[in-house]
Amino acid sequence: MERDSTPVLKDLVLVGGGHSHVTVLRRFGMRPMPGVRLTLISRETHAPYSGMLPGLIAGHYVFDDAHIDLGPLARFAGARFIHAEVVGLDLQRKRVLCRDRPPIAYDVLAIDSGAAPTMADVPGAAGVVVPVKPIDRFLGHWEALRERTLAGDVRSIGVVGGGAGGVELILAVAHRLRREMRTKGRAAPELRFHLVTDADEVLPTHNPRVRRRFMRVLRRRKIEVLTSCRVTSVASGRLHCAGGQDLVLDEILWVTSAGAPAWPRAAGLDVDERGFIAVEPTLRSVSHAEVFASGDVAAVLAHPRPKSGVFAVRQGKPLDANLRRALRGRPLKPFTPQTRFLSLISTGNRYAVASRGTWAKAGYALWWWKRWIDRRFIARYNRLPTMRAPVGPRLDGALAERDVLDELTASDMRCGGCAAKIGSDVLGRVLDRLEVAETPDVLIGLQAPDDAAVLVPPVGKALVQSVDFFRAFIDDPFVFGKVAASHALADLFAMGATPQTAMAIVTVPFGPEAKVEELLAQVMAGAVEVLRRDGATLVGGHSTEGADLALGFAVQGLVDRGAIVRKGGMRPGDRLILTKALGTGALFAAEMRGKAKGRWIASALASMTQSNRAAAECFTRREATAMTDVSGFGLCGHLVEMARASAVDVELEAAAVPALPGALDVLSRGLVSSLQRQNLRARRAVRGTFAKDEPRYALLFDPQTAGGLLASVPGDDAAACVDELRALGYDAATEIATVRASAGDPEPIIVH
Repeated sequence: MERDSTPVLKDLVLVGGGHSHVTVLRRFGMRPMPGVRLTLISRETHAPYSGMLPGLIAGHYVFDDAHIDLGPLARFAGARFIHAEVVGLDLQRKRVLCRDRPPIAYDVLAIDSGAAPTMADVPGAAGVVVPVKPIDRFLGHWEALRERTLAGDVRSIGVVGGGAGGVELILAVAHRLRREMRTKGRAAPELRFHLVTDADEVLPTHNPRVRRRFMRVLRRRKIEVLTSCRVTSVASGRLHCAGGQDLVLDEILWVTSAGAPAWPRAAGLDVDERGFIAVEPTLRSVSHAEVFASGDVAAVLAHPRPKSGVFAVRQGKPLDANLRRALRGRPLKPFTPQTRFLSLISTGNRYAVASRGTWAKAGYALWWWKRWIDRRFIARYNRLPTMRAPVGPRLDGALAERDVLDELTASDMRCGGCAAKIGSDVLGRVLDRLEVAETPDVLIGLQAPDDAAVLVPPVGKALVQSVDFFRAFIDDPFVFGKVAASHALADLFAMGATPQTAMAIVTVPFGPEAKVEELLAQVMAGAVEVLRRDGATLVGGHSTEGADLALGFAVQGLVDRGAIVRKGGMRPGDRLILTKALGTGALFAAEMRGKAKGRWIASALASMTQSNRAAAECFTRREATAMTDVSGFGLCGHLVEMARASAVDVELEAAAVPALPGALDVLSRGLVSSLQRQNLRARRAVRGTFAKDEPRYALLFDPQTAGGLLASVPGDDAAACVDELRALGYDAATEIATVRASAGDPEPIIVH
């Protein structure tokens, strides 16, 4: 997708990547609304499809088979993807409250964040039992459970919940673990499995034929079923049930009826008696006209239905239509969900039972049919058509008042020069929202702004200055601000300096004043968080209008004159250490094309926003002989600079160079940064035996944004230095090269 240059008039925010919202995202990609900025906020980068969870647990699917990758889907939809956890709402100011970041403003809000099994009313359950939802957290625990079971540390496993979810889960778990234990040559019967339900029988909402069939399957699989067993408390792996029944288990999995999150009620939304958001048949909140809800988190008061993914999927299309109507101020249309639906329940192996009403049928063919249905659903959102969004302003007259439209459509008449600056009122309000650190070195700064900042350089210190500026490459302005600040400060850390001040240079796309203010506040909040973390103070800057969001900083640091670390200075026998994995250039080139998995991008951003401060201090303590930060010229480009400045050769171990998750995958497919071709010119200074068509070779020239530090340390101290760096949180820190005496060759880098 190419981005639309239309100014933002309305903000539509989707909370959660549930089954309804993925439909909305796909439909927005197929049919955008010019003037509407779509934002997805999700704690997960990959939305699990609950219908495939039993198959994933049983080993019939791998992770990507059963998940919708929200990153490429959001890009296809033209949506900002905010990877964050929602903790509340400010309904009066129309803001979504997120953990560890500023609130997100909305004009229209939709919530499809799912539900989780209820266990708050069971003393001792919290922190002991493992709820099946959220699924992403459950999967991490499941992998650990597999390993402990195969190691012999787990002998008895229980599932609490006798509905379809609990029955499918216990059968899938038993199938997978027994099969893997047989593969390892261990006796499978030593494992014991239990299904616990407070109902009189399993699958109470299904017809008797289905219940009888599954009871036969459970008996055949030697799974003990405890009915009419209401769990009253949990303690030390022991389930206490009403009536005196106790059950001792090594592991307890919880699949009871769905419970609502607490924050919708706390925010002031009307909810039903169980805490789910109360909505009209239009899926709009009964209490707040600008809020919609769907899926398990919602309760359609006029049409109560059980919590099931099948209803959430069917709500996607009417939700999309009503969100568009709400944005335009038009009447909404009610939606009536189906009363009966086909249910397909698997038995752990490749066998399933189908039912609808009083009808039921079972067989292996039904499992393969279910597989075909499920995979087709996932493919609809993971295999997206190629679309091109129109360029140039296109505004829907229903989204804003006439005077706003007249101002924004005159894009060819937007002023340049100082007239392109952001208005003083907007800047003032944004600065009031920022928490700027104060320091005695700054006589005049943002606390009492003037024409320029005034600093007092400490006696005996040298000033270290640098500047960086680039266009946004991600849609989350808060995280982009963090990355831009981290990138700028890296130059100071690379020279052994302590950051002192920063001046911001920011370009913001034009639009209504409130939208410009919100975007500027988000991007600067992220930047100030990093500056404060690393000891720098924002003392001023310049802002202007432009086509794209862009941000940079002129940064200043302090260093003792005798402690300046340069690129030159490496000595034969030194070892080179890299603190962060490579691959940001290739990964974001792939992300722009919708070819990178969301979890890869999340991992890359976590690396990019990690501070280089502790690493620089570690290298200084260990008397690094040379240091630089790895940025746009790529690892080899910076190595060439260091080798030539030091008059030495460098023997690089390509296989030792750490790669970010997914980087080698996208490089193997030829997905590279636009700067890669220029960086490859550094090959003129590289020799060796490494195959040049290998993805790992291309990784050496990949341009980095907010990359790590590359430093040379005495060889006998290198291993201890790496250990210290990893203890400081630099998990990718690795020795990658050895410094050799120069052989006089014009190619000082030898790659093996």
